[in-house]
Amino acid sequence: MLLKSLLPAAAVQMVAAQELMRFGCSQLTLDRIDPLVEPGNMPSSHMHQIIGGNSLNASMKPVDYDPPTVSSCTSCTYSEDFSNYWTANLYFRAKNGSYKRVPQVANLGLGVKAGMTIYYIRGYQPSAKVTAFPPGFRMLVGDPTNRQASTMQKGLCYRCEANMEQNPFGGAPCTGQDTQAFPKQPCGGGWRVTVHFPTCWDGKNLDSPDHKSHITYPASGTFESGGACPSTHPVRMPQIMYEIMIDTRAFNNKADWPADGSQPFVWSFNDTTGYGLHGDYLFGWQGDALQRAMDGKCAGDRCAPLKRQTDQQAIACVKGQSVKEEIGDQWLDHLPGW
Repeated sequence: MLLKSLLPAAAVQMVAAQELMRFGCSQLTLDRIDPLVEPGNMPSSHMHQIIGGNSLNASMKPVDYDPPTVSSCTSCTYSEDFSNYWTANLYFRAKNGSYKRVPQVANLGLGVKAGMTIYYIRGYQPSAKVTAFPPGFRMLVGDPTNRQASTMQKGLCYRCEANMEQNPFGGAPCTGQDTQAFPKQPCGGGWRVTVHFPTCWDGKNLDSPDHKSHITYPASGTFESGGACPSTHPVRMPQIMYEIMIDTRAFNNKADWPADGSQPFVWSFNDTTGYGLHGDYLFGWQGDALQRAMDGKCAGDRCAPLKRQTDQQAIACVKGQSVKEEIGDQWLDHLPGW
């Protein structure tokens, strides 16, 4: 089915008018590795859901390890994108203290399986220009140890969807009734979790010790308003945004929720607030493909400057767990690693 027939009309107009390169990536693996924050550790501290190139492993040294060269497939529909994108997994905590993984589903208008929706945004002005990330680039947004709304980074939020059709459309991400904390009520259409990354780079470092200091936000205004980058981080990059659709419907019966009435969901790093929301990015586009896409003002998941594989080919790109353990498709007595 066409994107236009599946998305609310307001959302279709927004994607087209603002040239949002929006595409799906199927689930590559669920695994307890983290090549950015805990390189080489097997297992890492908590479980992740990961998409992108199948060369993913626990140790991916910048520049020396080139995903487009060593990957044989990608779970993203743009077949020149071998980047890896990952977030934590969500679990449901039952009254008896056991845990079950909450599944992800494809977003509206996309034919992938689970995974995430990825956006690369050139800007919201016709003349906007950005510089694509260089090989070896990686970054982190958010903090898994954070437990307060006041210390969350910008652009991290949750939307409680009324239905699976996402109707009525709730507007731009992290506006309106979107929250920084987990939704506190049952959601008829599950959750939409949004992760925005900073857009200004120092132009020198592919990474930094905290995986954040080499990137920042505009000095004034916002990326959306065309705000200029600060002199310390002068290079304007595409805005990357993740949308993770989490199907909480099987857990909407409040009779199954904790007796004290508290919300029953928890991130895989044992966060019951939602304030620890974070996302990791490891660049892996082939050659100049991403720059061509930005210069070509690509929108949606089909664009002439880029190669696209079929949805089924993207779904078929999977990778086995490096750390062999139960992930929570059956009830667990503890979170993996906890």
